Amino acid sequence: MSLVVQAGTLKINFYDSQGGDEEFIMSSPNLLIVGSIGLDTVTTPFGHVERVLGGTAVYASCAAGAMCRPAVVGVVGDDFPQAYKELLQSKGVDLTCLESVPGATFHWIGSYEGDMNVAVTKDTRLGVFADFSPKIPDSHRNIPFLFLGNIHPQLQLDVLNRMTGKPMVAADSMNFWIERTPELLRQVVGRVQIMLLNDREARMLSGKTNLLDAADHVLSLGPKVVIIKKGTHGAMLFMKNFIFTVPAIPLRAAKDPTGAGDTFAGGLMGYLAHRGDGSKRTLAQAMVMGTVMASFTVEDFSLNRLAAVDRSAILERVEQVKRLTAFGRIRLE
Repeated sequence: MSLVVQAGTLKINFYDSQGGDEEFIMSSPNLLIVGSIGLDTVTTPFGHVERVLGGTAVYASCAAGAMCRPAVVGVVGDDFPQAYKELLQSKGVDLTCLESVPGATFHWIGSYEGDMNVAVTKDTRLGVFADFSPKIPDSHRNIPFLFLGNIHPQLQLDVLNRMTGKPMVAADSMNFWIERTPELLRQVVGRVQIMLLNDREARMLSGKTNLLDAADHVLSLGPKVVIIKKGTHGAMLFMKNFIFTVPAIPLRAAKDPTGAGDTFAGGLMGYLAHRGDGSKRTLAQAMVMGTVMASFTVEDFSLNRLAAVDRSAILERVEQVKRLTAFGRIRLE
């Protein structure tokens, strides 16, 4: 069965992806996520892990699975553990569009040294991801919500061209594409409703130093919403004549920030898909959900914490965000 819970003004339906809600399990996906699925080797001041589950589509879909029915589009090699596929399926993730081909799975090797907001890439082994071409069957081309991870802009455009409906689309990018394929990226930006960037990327894409000016510039390229992720400083949402900001949740145990931005995007899009609209109110609530889900990811390596989160923990952190941003009446008389 589904459980409807209320946390202040934020109403969330949580689903039991392990068989408790037959209607949810049998329903078609309502969020399509396109991005990398891989294995990560990560070193932080708090530990070291090798070849653990990672990738944009992994973090985003696991976060979204708490609120909607996500499907992933990606590719893995024949070295990708079956247990990782089963983990994603246990979180309600549709793997119909996941290709398994001969070869090595995408493998990122990186570390965080001092500044936990900055990843240092030691090696990137593309493996089968080097020839990735998103394959989307007819059954998945009219899904109403779409998240394009930070893959090559041409691949993002290919996915957009294959969709038969008119989905609400959010896209992410990275400094590499801003520098190497600026014209293709601008085409993507002009065709999506929501553009996600971190603060450095927003400045690079816009050529502006001030984030408000940067957001205005990106909005002028076509999207209705620009979201700037600021890591441990939270995130900001910009629309015409509307700004909403949400702080990061203070944590005493932040072991690994890998995937936090992707988790944020998954939580955001998962909530929008759950509610089925993109109003200002729903977008603001989705920002909170993205922030909450990302706060779990950084508490441990890979999906160790995120995959174990339950509804009570999510709601507790929703309330924590409310407390962080609430204040009483200010009196000057």
